[in-house]
Amino acid sequence: MRYKVNVVRWQQAERQLKSVREKVFCCERRIPYDVEFDQQDRKAHHVLVVDEETQEAIATGRITNNGEISRIAVVISKRKSPVGKEVIQALVKIARKNQLNEVYINSDLDAVSYFASHNFRPVGAVFMEAGIPRQRMACPIREIDFKRFYLSH
Repeated sequence: MRYKVNVVRWQQAERQLKSVREKVFCCERRIPYDVEFDQQDRKAHHVLVVDEETQEAIATGRITNNGEISRIAVVISKRKSPVGKEVIQALVKIARKNQLNEVYINSDLDAVSYFASHNFRPVGAVFMEAGIPRQRMACPIREIDFKRFYLSH
């Protein structure tokens, strides 16, 4: 499979970004539409991965100006590929370009140990987001290890 990783603005790729996130978050994970799509979308930097053969959007993610990595989604048929890792790499590259020292992610509780094994550390107390308990996990940019990074969704 050949694919292209693009850094895009919400205004230019909204339809494609929404199509991936609707499939993964709204349909599969049952996140309400009005929770999934928020005010951060217009301000964040987005990564969009497109299958070069079909021109189908297959993955996405975003990073805010304060370093929050979120909305990482890979369509189910491509989850065994390295696409998710490439999304994370592109988001961290954006963070470096914007001279951020640290990134963070609001992790599902069952993924906390996974992120901890990749040098992320818990910050603050567990909180609820979209009815799901979460833990903020932060990592200095220089400590992110891509060799072992893998996303399950």
